[in-house]
Amino acid sequence: MCQPLTTLHFTQLHSSKHHGYLAVAIICRSNKRKKLLLCMSSTMAPQSIPRCTRLLHTVAPRKSAPRCRISPSSCVQNYSSSSTGKAAVGKRVTSAQLDDLLANPTWSVESLLPPKQQAPDAPKISPQQLHHLLRLSALPIPKDKKEEQKMMDTLSAQLHFVGEIQQVDTSGIKPLRALRDETATAEQEQTITLDTLRAALAKETIVGKHYKRIQRETTPVDAKNVENWDVLGSAQRKAGKYLVVESERPQE
Repeated sequence: MCQPLTTLHFTQLHSSKHHGYLAVAIICRSNKRKKLLLCMSSTMAPQSIPRCTRLLHTVAPRKSAPRCRISPSSCVQNYSSSSTGKAAVGKRVTSAQLDDLLANPTWSVESLLPPKQQAPDAPKISPQQLHHLLRLSALPIPKDKKEEQKMMDTLSAQLHFVGEIQQVDTSGIKPLRALRDETATAEQEQTITLDTLRAALAKETIVGKHYKRIQRETTPVDAKNVENWDVLGSAQRKAGKYLVVESERPQE
């Protein structure tokens, strides 16, 4: 029989096809030997843990065994890899390997920006086109030539960036229906179930004998605090119940 337990490790294993398993590594100390006993039990059956513990105490071999210098974590890893056929835990990546991996970048956002010396066939934007776009956007006209040239260079860089994005091959890629989290966890949180509608269904009552219909309890909404506000209170100029705004057409 083993003496009181000295070390008790719990490790949670995850698998994509099976439920998680709880690995219990128990180290029993004896006067002459040390034994490492490994017990695997399903997390769905908590009662199997004491049963497994009793099994370890009853079937422990009486013959002396060599010292085991294998850590419990490595034993759990070897057991999981041999039982499933695939390694559940990969090789550990060291800090030096991460530094070597990040030291040589394979892509940079600068590749999407135009070069400092533009090609002769690059599309050019005229000052007339710039002024036309500014008027359509209700933006002020540049004050001088320097500011105008800066806006034209910025617009050219943006057009080059959009062109590089449009040249990306998207064949075989399913387009996004919306910019949202499409993981399984997010879909589960957003799924409407019976529990979601239970509060609304509790307010419904079925009335009628021959022609049954559903009546819903209506909660009165007090909107006076929201609707009773001065719409023109922050206006600088008013003409009766209208707001006066002065505008000036920009000179071309």
